[in-house]
Amino acid sequence: MKILTGLSATATLLFAAALAGVFFAYSISVMIGLDAVKPDHAIAAMRAINVKIQNPLFLMAFLLMPVAGAVTGVLLLVSGQRTAGMLFFAATAVYVLGVLVPSFAVNIPMNDALDAARPSAGETARVWSDYSSRWTAWNHVRTLSSLLSVLSVGAGLFIWGRGA
Repeated sequence: MKILTGLSATATLLFAAALAGVFFAYSISVMIGLDAVKPDHAIAAMRAINVKIQNPLFLMAFLLMPVAGAVTGVLLLVSGQRTAGMLFFAATAVYVLGVLVPSFAVNIPMNDALDAARPSAGETARVWSDYSSRWTAWNHVRTLSSLLSVLSVGAGLFIWGRGA
């Protein structure tokens, strides 16, 4: 059971860290870079990014992080590692509430709306500004939540490693 727990914990850590990196990169560079170009170019680039990010590696990490976290939490509880298990459950809860919920409730619908939008030449600046400011604010929530998940997983691994 220890090997299975270790594999599940490792998957949780890798998924959480990878996603924290993706969201962090958007917050500190991608959106800032897109805001620095012409709005019609930013819209076209974001549309392309939104298509390309839907790839197996991203989707695997994005959707399986909470599964791996919950499985690890259960395995740790079963093996008597209550504190470590609860930290993995906390990481999972923070991820679900702070990453998945905003993604499905705000960011993804905004991406869909941007994809469907056909602004006139005079409207592109407003469309991009409205999109970018709101999308980025919610991405900051996802970034902070992802980072908190990584911290919780790290704490869970530390506690588990100490046998406490």
